[in-house]
Amino acid sequence: MPKPSSPQPHTQRKARGRPKVASADERRAGIVEAARRLFLAEGYGRTTMSEVAAHCHASKRTLYELFPSKTDLLAAVIEQHRTSMLALPGDYEGLGLCEALERIFQVDIDEAADEERAAFLSLTIVEAAQFPEVGEMMRRLGGQRAHTLLAEWMEGEKKAGRLFVDDTASAARILMDMMFGAVVTKTGTAAEWPGLEARKDYMRRCIRIFVHGTGRPDQT
Repeated sequence: MPKPSSPQPHTQRKARGRPKVASADERRAGIVEAARRLFLAEGYGRTTMSEVAAHCHASKRTLYELFPSKTDLLAAVIEQHRTSMLALPGDYEGLGLCEALERIFQVDIDEAADEERAAFLSLTIVEAAQFPEVGEMMRRLGGQRAHTLLAEWMEGEKKAGRLFVDDTASAARILMDMMFGAVVTKTGTAAEWPGLEARKDYMRRCIRIFVHGTGRPDQT
């Protein structure tokens, strides 16, 4: 009587699924990054929506579904830029005031990212002279929003007894002027520094001067 054959090992075939489709958030992020790079390379005024679509390999239909106009796209780029200038909202509990502010203002950003954020600031200052909507959106979505977030964070520190100021809105404005003045001048020209480390040291000094005038010694 023949012996039954041994069962053959079952080989599973990998199912060939469809390529992963990017989510709406991923597509949006890719378009915003492409637009930011084009704005830096060509300027806001010279960049077209068709160029943005081609640069990020998206259809114009998809682009306009996510961003109905170039100003809507600019708004998203400005909001992305704001987070590169001021890391708020964020969790800085347990840190001293100086360390928390150094992280909020991203003092230790690397050289490439530092150059990009300074270049975008310079671009918007120059473009605002020709396109008023650029300046208005930078004020509203960039500077004003950053100021609101910083003042809210300072208010929380004040309530926790770690910060002593009579007016957190004014204190936030003063500190922003000190810190952002080290990044770019009002003419759109990057401030002159012997090197990135010198500017980082200056920004840390700004923070220490601010904190030592408002915080308890054991919180600095």
